[in-house]
Amino acid sequence: MKIEIWSDIMCPFCYIGKRKFEKALDNFEYKDVIEVEWKSFQLMPDLITDPSVNAIEHLAKSKGWTMEYTNQATTHVVNMAKDAGLSFNYDKTVVANSMRAHALLHLAKKNNKQNELKELLLSAYFIEGNNTDDKDFLLETASKIGLSKSIAAEAIDNEEYHFEVKRDIQEGQQLGLTGVPFFVFDRKYAISGAQDVKVFEDTLKKSYEDWKSTQRNDLNITKGDSCAIDGNC
Repeated sequence: MKIEIWSDIMCPFCYIGKRKFEKALDNFEYKDVIEVEWKSFQLMPDLITDPSVNAIEHLAKSKGWTMEYTNQATTHVVNMAKDAGLSFNYDKTVVANSMRAHALLHLAKKNNKQNELKELLLSAYFIEGNNTDDKDFLLETASKIGLSKSIAAEAIDNEEYHFEVKRDIQEGQQLGLTGVPFFVFDRKYAISGAQDVKVFEDTLKKSYEDWKSTQRNDLNITKGDSCAIDGNC
């Protein structure tokens, strides 16, 4: 059963939601039949990468918030992350466009390395404070999960991969996406936001039961003379 997750590298709730979803999935009895696919979304597609700009000040400016309110908001998110087992370092985050990172995720998907890369990119942005739009950083990260640097170098600026990113965004919007993270279970149920673990657990169970009911292949067999599988005829 497939679960598709729309998210962005620069979305804090996407990382928090990822942890909560993973906890629910880890406790799920039938997790071995679950396929997770990460879908691209860009919260700020026109953002210009600028490592020299303080990310918290940029957030305040882009939202029209006071610095006092911005610090309160980021502190609240940091505490939410801590409850999910994550140690955010907002003061280290780099203002970076996420298109290249998403393009690399599409390359990783073709090589069954998407989940590993997604974790590395989110950690790089929110914990290590790396520039997730920097070419050298992306190539080094690709090599960590076994991808060729030369192939990764071509992918991050490849228009075909960029088109796939934009197609993901359009697809999510057609499904009713209004924000990220956005979890779609077997194209039948959806969860918007970093919900409680129990919400994920309940939706996993419900969607799996529905999915399983469609996988049955019960045949109406008319029996006749035959040899049984134990060799008796």
